[in-house]
Amino acid sequence: MSGSSPAPELDPAPRGPLAGLLVADFSRILAGPYATMLLGDLGATVVKVESPAGDDTRTWMPPVHEGVATYYLSVNRNKRSVVLDLKDEEDRRLAERLVERADVMIENFRPGQLARYSLDWERVHARNPRCVMASITAFGSNGEGAGLPGYDLMVQAMSGLMSLTGDPEGPAMRSGIAVFDILAGLHATVGILAALAERERSGEGQHVEVSLMASALSGMANHTTAWVVGGVVPYRMGNAHPSLFPYEPLPTADGELVVIAGNDRQFRALVDVLGVPELAERPEFARNEDRTANREILRPLLVERLRTRPAREWFDLLIARDVPCAPILTVDDGVAMAERLGLAPTVPVPSDQPSFPMVRHPIGLSRTPPRYDLAPPALDQDGALVRRWLTEGAGQPMSGAAGQAGRAGTGTDQ
Repeated sequence: MSGSSPAPELDPAPRGPLAGLLVADFSRILAGPYATMLLGDLGATVVKVESPAGDDTRTWMPPVHEGVATYYLSVNRNKRSVVLDLKDEEDRRLAERLVERADVMIENFRPGQLARYSLDWERVHARNPRCVMASITAFGSNGEGAGLPGYDLMVQAMSGLMSLTGDPEGPAMRSGIAVFDILAGLHATVGILAALAERERSGEGQHVEVSLMASALSGMANHTTAWVVGGVVPYRMGNAHPSLFPYEPLPTADGELVVIAGNDRQFRALVDVLGVPELAERPEFARNEDRTANREILRPLLVERLRTRPAREWFDLLIARDVPCAPILTVDDGVAMAERLGLAPTVPVPSDQPSFPMVRHPIGLSRTPPRYDLAPPALDQDGALVRRWLTEGAGQPMSGAAGQAGRAGTGTDQ
């Protein structure tokens, strides 16, 4: 998947499976920046184009690290920042030059807004037929949804997810993360890679369109299908599962433990460890559909036994019998658990300068692993370099004193 516009001045030693690809990142906040960080981790050269005000998430505080919002830091490594005011004629010309050289352009402006700056799909494709352009919207680029503002919480509400989340007797609740922003970013990444693969055959780019709403309906797979295919409207069940039992937190002597019996074998092992193997022989609990239908009868019988020991003891006993279960941890303990399990969840970024830890790229590759070369950039940190490259076509390589000047101390001094 060779890039059409390698940028050695911006990335003098490209490596990774996407090395040689140039990504023009006109996105902001979460979905688009998450997608472009994944591409950057995999070797693409990513130029983050920001307005003079910068990405909104730079100011989404607390928490902060060295005066920079951790929200911004979480999705913007392996990028170079340049400020281009698209309302300014000279900056707009530089943006056009960037797109003319790019293999990928990604944006999440409101539908129609980029046409004001001659950066809509039709004109991008005319200038650079090989460019893959990815557009992320909240509710699509056509129809009544095109004019709506695009925030993850709106989509959680309008897709039905919030109606599924929370206590059955309580109010609807949002997910603890911006789940559809992340999912749309993943879908955009998949679409970009698919379009780049097709470009190897056709020689031509195409327009990738992703919406948070479409990602939501796809991502709620079994719930949306329950309605679309089965005519059943899912409802709020707290931590319970509509099709499995047990599949929820249950109380122990000192706290809750997630307990799962995904099949009949696991249920037999569960009740054997709990000391009530006879429960597996009762016809109302024999099969999963029986246990699900009779969950209100079965739950107190399981809880009675679980309350006799602490959660950690049950965890060790049940895992030893291959019964899925899990303690409910805080985020800090979750990172520690990943470390204990050998997942090495954090990496220093950048890897060869004063650095701070970031969460590791989720994909492992045996020959061309993800890279962690650049810390998230300060606003316009690489502006002079990018502008020179766009204006002259060949600037000084990013090695030696000239290239390092804009990145000195980037790991800790944002």
